[in-house]
Amino acid sequence: MSANEPSRRNRLVSVILDEASIGRGTSDQEHERQIAVYDLIEENEFGLPDRDDGPYGLKISLHDAKLALEVCNEAGATLCAHVLSLTPFRTLLKDYFLICESYYDAIRSASRAQIEAIDMGRRALHDEAATLLKERLSGKIVCDMDTARRIFTLVTALHWKG
Repeated sequence: MSANEPSRRNRLVSVILDEASIGRGTSDQEHERQIAVYDLIEENEFGLPDRDDGPYGLKISLHDAKLALEVCNEAGATLCAHVLSLTPFRTLLKDYFLICESYYDAIRSASRAQIEAIDMGRRALHDEAATLLKERLSGKIVCDMDTARRIFTLVTALHWKG
């Protein structure tokens, strides 16, 4: 399948985090961000409604409590930009970080059943956030649920305190 076929065009081939607005993190934070970017690029379905000019690049920046998503073509020319308020995600992010902390604590001392229960809760929150992200991007960016989950993972990596 060549890169010009539609199924290969509707994807991200690069993700850039704007250091000016996001800032550099600790080595652990930077590592988590790199993993999230790698996972997103490695497997995704991403496109723009009524357009077929991918593959795409995505530049992510943070401004106040907003997530700015700038979509570019492969040559780096901006095709569109969308700004999403992170306020609707605030409770989900807080809950997600709390449950992740519980999960990492449980790994050290809890039973397998307890760890699995916490992990199920973590995955459910992740799915809820990905669904919200897809809803907020509706009509602006087309992506599948797995790509929305990976974008939310990246958002958590940008907010993770380490």
